[in-house]
Amino acid sequence: MPLSEHDSERADAFLTYIEDTNAADERYGMPQRHQRDDGTTVATWFEAGPSCWFEVVVRPQVPQVRVAFLTDDRETSEELEQIIEDSEHTMEEFVGAGLQEAGLRWSDPPVEHYCDDGKYFYFATALDLEDPGDLDEDATRNKTLRMLEGYLIAFGPAILIDEE
Repeated sequence: MPLSEHDSERADAFLTYIEDTNAADERYGMPQRHQRDDGTTVATWFEAGPSCWFEVVVRPQVPQVRVAFLTDDRETSEELEQIIEDSEHTMEEFVGAGLQEAGLRWSDPPVEHYCDDGKYFYFATALDLEDPGDLDEDATRNKTLRMLEGYLIAFGPAILIDEE
């Protein structure tokens, strides 16, 4: 079921806050809005390099926020998998180290690695909310910003290696 007008406005306000907060941070590319065809989610993608993005997704009906690194390049995804394996850490430990460096203490954050629609390869962490109203809370917004920063810390160096 598509988002209600209220949920759509709430998701828009949340993502606008995330975009505006990172607007002056040159490490993030220009934000681009995306909405699923079924109208259930809305997302902001920040360009992170060739065929790479950081994503913040709002799913008010779940309710949930997801932060992810994604690429549409299978080789990049495989290279990142190898970097994680070579680090001798699990994906959870690899992302968790980035989150911790970003000031977010979260032992064993859930990390999903999957291919969506046969096109995008994701590394994603969900932040489950008690209620869609949590999107209006400073604590949710700040935690999401720390998650985004943590993903940049975790995956940023690997992206830079790929560009050299």
